[in-house]
Amino acid sequence: QLQKVKNNTTKEQPKKIETGIEIRLDMSENPVKPIYLGIGSNLGNKKRNIENTKSNLLKNNINILECSSYYESLSWPNPKNPKFLNIVVKIKTHLTPLKLIKKCKEIETRLGRKKMPKNSPRVCDIDIIDFKNQRMENDLILPHPRMHTRNFVLLPLFEIDKDWKHPVLKLNIKKLISSLSNSDIRSIKQI
Repeated sequence: QLQKVKNNTTKEQPKKIETGIEIRLDMSENPVKPIYLGIGSNLGNKKRNIENTKSNLLKNNINILECSSYYESLSWPNPKNPKFLNIVVKIKTHLTPLKLIKKCKEIETRLGRKKMPKNSPRVCDIDIIDFKNQRMENDLILPHPRMHTRNFVLLPLFEIDKDWKHPVLKLNIKKLISSLSNSDIRSIKQI
């Protein structure tokens, strides 16, 4: 929109609320940093468990903005356990990182996750992969400390954000995926 200024020249004045173009330009100047969760299951009806997890997130005002395809991978660290089904979701929430992980643990319990030894098979597993590119190292480590080595996180994350960059390592997702071993790449399949 053109507006006359005192010295009789014209100057473009963006109106943030009046037109969609200016709103989009304003949003791109201050992009909202995303939050990503990894969701997995390797017990029971894995797909239904993940869909129930997504439904429970929504019921707790954790909005899902994007969702990857399903990826099937060997159980980690013991490939003899049942295979995992995993997805990554991009979410929006007003919860802090600590309140979000607490809510995720409540959802895991509600869906049937039991206290078991670390890395045991489970109905539901929810991890915060990245919370607005924040770095934390107290009660919760952000970004997820091993996400950059896991095919079942990197490939679904790449599917929904091809420009994501690791907030600590400062490497883009393409570089992280290319650093995976050939066996890691071959052992996962998109469903």
